[in-house]
Amino acid sequence: MDTLRLVTDSAEELEVRISGLRAEVRRAAAGGDRAGARQLRAALRRAELAWDAAVLGSMPEEAAEAPGVPVREHVHRALTLLSVPSSPKLVLATHEAFFSGELLPARLTSLRRDEERSFRSAPYARPYYLCAALTTDLLAPARGLMAVSSWPLERRMVGPLSPRVGLLVSAIRLAEHLSAQPAGDTSGLRVLWRLAVSIPGISTAPDSLDPAEVIEAARRELAVHEDEDARQRTAAARRAADQLADPAAQLFGVRLGVADRRRIEVK
Repeated sequence: MDTLRLVTDSAEELEVRISGLRAEVRRAAAGGDRAGARQLRAALRRAELAWDAAVLGSMPEEAAEAPGVPVREHVHRALTLLSVPSSPKLVLATHEAFFSGELLPARLTSLRRDEERSFRSAPYARPYYLCAALTTDLLAPARGLMAVSSWPLERRMVGPLSPRVGLLVSAIRLAEHLSAQPAGDTSGLRVLWRLAVSIPGISTAPDSLDPAEVIEAARRELAVHEDEDARQRTAAARRAADQLADPAAQLFGVRLGVADRRRIEVK
């Protein structure tokens, strides 16, 4: 009898939690926070599985698995390792080579849009947002690049030299990471090789690539470009801070018409 009462109490508590989570899912969906709604829906599924276990006396196999890591966290980890605005393709490759968990390309399609909706509905409610890189000339979203809101504004700027500088920085970061790991990470070496093959002095095959040589070659070329790139990005960051009063615009950029282009573009 005591056991039955404990099960009933547990089930009733879970029912209250399930009801509350369902309401939160509806609110998040109605507010356009699709990423938040997905996370809440995952919590709801776990609560429902726990209710099944409390009432039926057994835990389904899927309930014993660890909750899935949200897509945004997978992307955040990859971007943090790369440390510069990066394309979804590079983010996916980095995640697959260096981190665990499934990250599907289709999940990245609307991620930045979901992050912007979440920020606009509740600014700074999260410790970070996945946002846009901004072009240094128009302060508009740079096509096909993802960044992290907690990065300094100048790091989220992209100028004429930034694609090359970004490639070199990413190569250095991945090579440093590989150097600190046990030998034999062939998937990581392949990702590094795809970046490093365009760097002067690197001509080896992926399997024989030496991360230390990549670091040396990348730093040698980086020294040629980084000062001018930093100057352009710093100047653009100052303009963005002065001209974009809306915090969301500093994270996700502005959609420009002709008049805006005349006003913002550097003469």
